[in-house]
Amino acid sequence: TNLMNLRSQYKDEFLEKHGVKLGFMSAFVKASASALQAVPIINAYMDTDNNEIVYHDYVDISVAVAIPTGLVVPVLRDVQDMNFADIEKSIGNFAEKAKSGNLSIPEMTGGTFTISNGGTYGSWMGTPIINPPQSAVLGMHAVKQKPWVVNGKIEARPIMALALTYDHRLIDGKDAVTFLVKVRNLIEDPQRLVLDLA
Repeated sequence: TNLMNLRSQYKDEFLEKHGVKLGFMSAFVKASASALQAVPIINAYMDTDNNEIVYHDYVDISVAVAIPTGLVVPVLRDVQDMNFADIEKSIGNFAEKAKSGNLSIPEMTGGTFTISNGGTYGSWMGTPIINPPQSAVLGMHAVKQKPWVVNGKIEARPIMALALTYDHRLIDGKDAVTFLVKVRNLIEDPQRLVLDLA
C-alpha cells in the first residue's frame, strides 16, 4: 500500500523530471539489490567445475521482458549504484530493444539474480525457474485485493505474493527467508529505499 501511495503521489513529477514512468519494478529491483548485498549467498553461484562458491561484489539483475514470442531477460548492471530513474530508463530501453529484436547476447548474459513478474499476466502464485548459473530468482505476482488484518480489523488490502526459487545445494531456508523478509520490509516501507536506509 505504501509503495502504491508513493507511486501515485510522485508519478507525474517523476515522469516530468526523468522522462520515464515510475513503475513498481524499480522498487523491487532496488529492494532486491539491497537484500542481495545483505544476504550475499543469494547473489552467489556454485562453480561445480572448480567445486567452489563464487560470491559477487556487485549486483547484476536479469529482468524478464515480454516480447511477442515469449520472454527475454536483459541484465541491469551494477544495480547497487542505480537509482529508481536509472532502473526505469534501463528497463524501458531494454523493452524497446527487445520488441524491435535488437537486444544483443551480451545484454542478456551475466546476471547474478533474476526478477520475473508473472503478475503482469495475472498470476497469483507460481514458481519461477532459476536461470543458471544463478542460484535464485524472485517471482512477483499480481496484486489482488485480499482480506488482511490491520490493527486487529479485517480489511481489503492490495496484496502481492512473492516467491523465491533457489538452489538448495547453496542456499538454505534461513537465508532465503531472510532475503524475502528484507525485500518485503523495503517494499512495505519504500521511504527506506529512497533515503538509503535499507
